[in-house]
Amino acid sequence: MTLIIKLILAHLIGDFFLQPKKWVKDKEKKKLKSPKLYIHVAIHIAIMFLIVWDLTKWPLLIAIGVFHFLIDTSKLLFQTKKTKRLWFFVDQLLHLLSIIIAFYIFTDNTLKADKLFTENTVLLLTCLLFLTQPVSIIMKAIFSKWNIKELTKGNESLKDAGKYIGMLERLLVFIFIVTGHWEAVGFLITAKSVFRFGDLKESKHRKLTEYILIGTLISFGIAIITGLLFTVLI
Repeated sequence: MTLIIKLILAHLIGDFFLQPKKWVKDKEKKKLKSPKLYIHVAIHIAIMFLIVWDLTKWPLLIAIGVFHFLIDTSKLLFQTKKTKRLWFFVDQLLHLLSIIIAFYIFTDNTLKADKLFTENTVLLLTCLLFLTQPVSIIMKAIFSKWNIKELTKGNESLKDAGKYIGMLERLLVFIFIVTGHWEAVGFLITAKSVFRFGDLKESKHRKLTEYILIGTLISFGIAIITGLLFTVLI
């Protein structure tokens, strides 16, 4: 496990600290003809050797370097202006997966599904997934009886911003509860109330105030109940 952490650290340093923006632009412009692409991969490999500091692991490190080159190449060839944001996340996910896969291929470690997918980990994953899109859909169904657009007319927000904020706050509340930090839940509620106070004060709209209070209570309530159920079931 220590080796995987070192490999991820090397990736973070190489991809986010030692890759200037002008290199990224040069790669996007020239693609495979860009010398920055090959320098970038070479730096990655060098960093891995420095951090791991074990020459016997050279097949693993070279393999990860090759995977990194192939993933970056695919990104440069297939991404467009519209899919650039999507490809960023796909690219990082593939890099992480390539490190894990190469680790288990080139070391004596074996990946056992029964140890990975235990009852507790499956329950945890289920709770985390439930608190994202499913709860957002549930809340949307609850609020469908009211014309929300009419309430927020003239005070529109970023597209889907409310949904993502709700997901993040529910996940944070869940994490705080399962780790036993109830005071952090109170702090989160207070912080959200402070930020919302300005909107409510300016709007002077009782219906909007009620809408925000209902949404906050439902969102936090579902997260709290989910967290409590998780702690009981494990």
